[in-house]
Amino acid sequence: MSKPIVAIVGRPNVGKSTLFNQIGKRRVSIVDDMPGVTRDRIYMEAEWLNHNFTMIDTGGIEFEDTDHILKSMRQQALVAMEEADVIVFVVDGRSGLTTADEEVGRMLRNTKKPVIVAVNKIDSPQLEAAIYEFYSLGLGDPIGIAASNSIGLGDLLDTVVAAFPENTGEDKDEDEISIAVIGRPNVGKSSIVNALIGENRVIVSDVAGTTRDAIDTHFVTDGIKFMLIDTAGMRRRGKIDEAIERYSVMRSLRAVDRADVVLMVINAEEGITEQDKKIAGYAHESGKGVIIVVNKWDVFPDKDDKSTLRFTEDLRDEIGFLQYAPVVYTSALTGQRIHRITELVKYVADQQSMRIQTSVLNELIRDAVSVNPPPSHRGKQLKIFFMTQTDIQPPKFIVFVNDPELMHFSYLRFLENRLRESFGFEGTPLKLIVRGRKEEEDY
Repeated sequence: MSKPIVAIVGRPNVGKSTLFNQIGKRRVSIVDDMPGVTRDRIYMEAEWLNHNFTMIDTGGIEFEDTDHILKSMRQQALVAMEEADVIVFVVDGRSGLTTADEEVGRMLRNTKKPVIVAVNKIDSPQLEAAIYEFYSLGLGDPIGIAASNSIGLGDLLDTVVAAFPENTGEDKDEDEISIAVIGRPNVGKSSIVNALIGENRVIVSDVAGTTRDAIDTHFVTDGIKFMLIDTAGMRRRGKIDEAIERYSVMRSLRAVDRADVVLMVINAEEGITEQDKKIAGYAHESGKGVIIVVNKWDVFPDKDDKSTLRFTEDLRDEIGFLQYAPVVYTSALTGQRIHRITELVKYVADQQSMRIQTSVLNELIRDAVSVNPPPSHRGKQLKIFFMTQTDIQPPKFIVFVNDPELMHFSYLRFLENRLRESFGFEGTPLKLIVRGRKEEEDY
């Protein structure tokens, strides 16, 4: 199921990123802060009143020309109109309504998407009168907030979740494995899709950003049903600057939500970018299976075993949180190792659905503790009572201990490594949750 996307738009210095970060500080965010995952986020997984959604900070995406504020505002509004389910339009209550605000307001009035005007920096009763000026935008009742100290955030989020569409998911064949093909423009995503299905169902071009819509393609290989979600650029209406392509991240996030396994496609000649890392981090945190596809390997200058090993090691260093993801070197042009992709997808999907008996897990715990005793803090020793698996896709384990605060992340990583050494779980993240003994009866 695809979660609703909430886009935060507004001109510079109105408090977009402050609002985005403050929601996280209030622990509305449910993002897993495991070491090694990129911290410079443009997205945040959030929950409010039992509604899960993805929040996008448009201020976290760069533009080619930062001097043209109005141009940047138009681009932000355009992409929000195209991709978001709900748009939060942040304005500055202290500086008042500006020409840029009015211009974007006119654009947003023409969209069918819900738009919520958040008047920021209203941190005293004397400033509340400034809210009324923004009624002239014609976008409904503005909500006064002060993002820096959380004033009004509850009211804002109440309004946001109330505007969500009633049904954001699709019916899915349970026997079908869905695959999201992600990566920045012109790395060969559409060519890989074409090679996998054996026909030109997706237009291929050397011009970055040719694909404008996510295209679902169903096919069968060796009796196994697959659905490919080809994620590329944005739909474009009229003449929109190419900088808008940077917002293809929104479509990628939505595709990841719908997928079982994600193909992270990178160009062998150019390597991985920061934007790639952010999307890969989203797939990791969403519990999706991940396969790294290094495309255009046919034109890579050195392809001997040592060069391949060195390339893989460098890749692991760049995206350390995906140590578990298999890497396949392909060429969509020549068909090199393309057949390996569906084999790996099936393998990773099986790994995601693996269940381990509690008795076997506890034998593993006993062996792990004997090899590497649990840490102690101020004379108090961590004791692990038992481990049990509670879910799949991704595999989720609960570790019951005497005091959860004694569990250091490094020891939890040690236990994860032992799980992988013993059972595989290749291509899938693992969720290890620590609970106190008093919580045992709930399981």
